[in-house]
Amino acid sequence: MTRKSRRKFTPAFKAQVALEAVKENHTMAELAMRFEIAPAQIGQWKKQLAENAAGVFEGTPTASSAMPGGHDPEKLFAEIGRLKMENDLLKNGPMSVAQKRHAIATVQEGSIMERCRALDLARSSFYYQPKGESALNLELMRLMDEEYTKHCFHGVIGMRDFLRLEKGYWVNEKRVRRLLRLMGLEAVAPKPDLSKPANGHRVYPYLLRGVQIEAPGHVWSTDITYIAMGKGFLYLTAVMDWHSRYVLSWQISNTLDTSFCLEALHGALLQYPAPMIFNTDQGSQYTSDLFTGALIQEGIKVSMDGKGRATDNAFIERLWRSVKQQCVYRHSPADGNELRSLLAEYFAYYNHQRPHQHLDGLTPAHLYFGLPDTRNRTLTPNLVEPQFTLTTA
Repeated sequence: MTRKSRRKFTPAFKAQVALEAVKENHTMAELAMRFEIAPAQIGQWKKQLAENAAGVFEGTPTASSAMPGGHDPEKLFAEIGRLKMENDLLKNGPMSVAQKRHAIATVQEGSIMERCRALDLARSSFYYQPKGESALNLELMRLMDEEYTKHCFHGVIGMRDFLRLEKGYWVNEKRVRRLLRLMGLEAVAPKPDLSKPANGHRVYPYLLRGVQIEAPGHVWSTDITYIAMGKGFLYLTAVMDWHSRYVLSWQISNTLDTSFCLEALHGALLQYPAPMIFNTDQGSQYTSDLFTGALIQEGIKVSMDGKGRATDNAFIERLWRSVKQQCVYRHSPADGNELRSLLAEYFAYYNHQRPHQHLDGLTPAHLYFGLPDTRNRTLTPNLVEPQFTLTTA
């Protein structure tokens, strides 16, 4: 049996993919289908780009200034790319279909027909677009996402029976299991060793049991939820004040890393005074030294949910239900830009206009900023009675 050759990617290709990921406009699943690369690989390139971006401004000579003889840099780069492709063909043997597609799209010399002929690739294969999930599967995923937000205890069989009984889709458990795994959903139930943190990370105790939180700025909390898009997911994190339920900051990302959680934390600290306690779950983003170190540096006490205690951070979990039902599901954003715009509008409405039942019908901004309650306490508002005059013909 012949061993499959390992795919190799050029630095230019890696930079292109990483830049698309940094824009946060597409999910990792969409980018993976577009470039035919594993989502984990794209996430790694995105992280490398973010870590090494500072080197661009360290005085390194630009490519255009290094070109001798005043030649056009773009033409020289295109020629170098074409020669490198031919050299790879001779040195590494046959290329994969994905590599051939990328080489044809990158090299500018000759027509598409000539480039396909040179690499022995049919033009139909070059123009082929990978097929994603069917419209039926996308509809099933949307319905299961909505049902999971309402009843998170459903497993594979429960979701299958829900789709059969309530929605009229006679699906089997194999399809339901695959789609639930694709969405990253599983029933909320006690499981052995579920809350084990990553090795080497300290787990802080839960500090809020029996504590009376009676003022804004006493306790903040944060969490991450996924937002189902047309293809794949984007991830949303937010920082909330417990007493007032005021959303202090939020961020979206297409990767589950620590960086966008830190951006949300720093965004809140730049605008508002630091709290006494900051509560999180035991996810790897929050148990990391980067996140806990940022809290300790500000003099904030770190609190983490107990093992198997899904209700310890219930306030922000309830926020996710409101965000999804009142914003995301109603508008079905097409990409990251549209989602970002919708969330900005919704969080402004949530903080300053939406009456909150737990706050006696006031908004979170009323409690966080200490705004006066100016509601009219009479039975009827002060309306000017219309004046009617009777005229006779």
